[in-house]
Amino acid sequence: MNLSLSEIQQELKQVSNRKLQGYRIAVLRNITVESIIPYLQYYAFKSGFEANVSVGNYDNILQDCHGGLGADNKPVFTSETDCILIFLKLEDFSWSLARDFLSLSPEKRESEIERFLDYVEQTLQAIRKQCSAVVLWHGLETPIYKSLGIMEDQLPDSQTSTLKRLEVQMKEIFSRFTNVFYVDLADCITQIGINSFYDNRFWYFSAAPYSLDALNVIAKEDFKYINALKGKNKKCLVLDCDNTLWGGIIGEDGIDGIKLSKHGPGGSFYDFQQELVNLHHRGVALALCSKNNEEDVWEVFDMHPEMLLKREHIAAYEINWEDKAGNIKKISESLNLGLDSFVFIDDSPFETDMVREILPQVEVILVDPKQSFDYRQVIGSTGYFDSLQYSAVDRQRTKMYQAESGRRKLQKRSGCIDEFLEKLGMEVTVKFADEKSIHRIAQLTQRTNQFNLTTKRYSDADIKKFVDNDTCDVLYLSLKDKYGDAGIVGAVILQFFGDTAEIDTFLLSCRVIGRGVETAFLSCVIEAARLRKVEIVQGEYLPTSKNQQVSGFYSKCGFDEKLRLNIMDSSVDAPAYFLSVIFD
Repeated sequence: MNLSLSEIQQELKQVSNRKLQGYRIAVLRNITVESIIPYLQYYAFKSGFEANVSVGNYDNILQDCHGGLGADNKPVFTSETDCILIFLKLEDFSWSLARDFLSLSPEKRESEIERFLDYVEQTLQAIRKQCSAVVLWHGLETPIYKSLGIMEDQLPDSQTSTLKRLEVQMKEIFSRFTNVFYVDLADCITQIGINSFYDNRFWYFSAAPYSLDALNVIAKEDFKYINALKGKNKKCLVLDCDNTLWGGIIGEDGIDGIKLSKHGPGGSFYDFQQELVNLHHRGVALALCSKNNEEDVWEVFDMHPEMLLKREHIAAYEINWEDKAGNIKKISESLNLGLDSFVFIDDSPFETDMVREILPQVEVILVDPKQSFDYRQVIGSTGYFDSLQYSAVDRQRTKMYQAESGRRKLQKRSGCIDEFLEKLGMEVTVKFADEKSIHRIAQLTQRTNQFNLTTKRYSDADIKKFVDNDTCDVLYLSLKDKYGDAGIVGAVILQFFGDTAEIDTFLLSCRVIGRGVETAFLSCVIEAARLRKVEIVQGEYLPTSKNQQVSGFYSKCGFDEKLRLNIMDSSVDAPAYFLSVIFD
């Protein structure tokens, strides 16, 4: 549920009492949107940032991109700006396209479209000359009042069809720039309804088209993108069973008595499970944490004819009568995922309050079985699992998590860590990045937090630039063991300056932390540096709240206090328990 402006302002009072990382946002607009500022500050606060928002001059977007000054007589944005929001409402740019469409000849229509697209491209070019900030461009809105009435959606050259085509052309322009995204306002309108989204009183009096509720929804949507880019998206959804996955209590109602069906009273649970299956395909780990007899739960999974979730969708589980906070910890350890990447959903206020109190890192969602029709929306609206990267690896991620759980069980049975690691039969392969690996490497920079020495986030386009640069090497690491092929789980970006190789990025997926893979990878990185005939490898460590465990990585590997290693006099060897380490 969206908070009111007064409630948001009350929560924002907490910001002054907390030390938060700053996040600089610039707003460029041809409409009045200053009222969005407290909402941006609120969602920044909820994400662990303190937002510093500057607003450009009214209807002065392109000029502001060329160094225009804001109300404080300072540039609206600089090279240090993190994010730029653009609100370009069509009415104030091209009245004819927006309001007087039927008077346009086909030639004039195309001319206006070309003028608009040229403006879009000029704006982005001007921004990129100034900074590399994330750009969120708030998209074209479907006309509220259709110029052709009921025929509007029937004709290929109607205003609606023309604007949809214009939208596609805009996205084609965006694709040529790094970290430029299209925020579809239609999605925002859907959330609260068109009558709640617009306020014509504000529009006619002050050129402010959007209601306060609309600005709240827009700001929330913007931070889905920002959080995804900052690596704050979640990785695991922990599910209760009774009155969450199905209606009723399996231990009391039996398999025939619970509510779960494609149609009828159990339809909301069926639709909710479909959303969960979709999350599974997107690479989100699904786990069960339920107070039940285990055999009762699996009976539903295996025997209920309308059960969409199957055993193969579940990455880990704790089904017993122990406290759920402790069980979630066990699931975290089993999957080798940090608790801050977890979301827990349950219908019991007691359970949700306990987890919230004991595990504050975990996001908690309380659902009401009497409103099970909202379950699907509850998950979809949070943005917890939104990601700007998607690959074939994501579809196999649950199998990888299941394999990781198997490794943890083997570790418990092994007498010592080296014995366990040797039994894994690990095979490491390190290669130079190519076109096929760029997407996965970019994805790792976006998602990886724990073993990430610099936590620099890169897009596909950014990685390609590194790959194509003669003064850079991009390496990736893939791993196999007795439990399966983990795929690409590590990446390094090397930049060469004279006799020095500087490590811009060194990261590994959390799934392989603690196996010595980092040392094996570094040995290959040094070999790559030797191929370039450099003498020094220079490391870099940029501390965050999540990567403290790697603060001493370089020093443990022989680097000096300045994080430098003379590879002419030193070497780094891969641990002996690896079955093979191949640098290709």
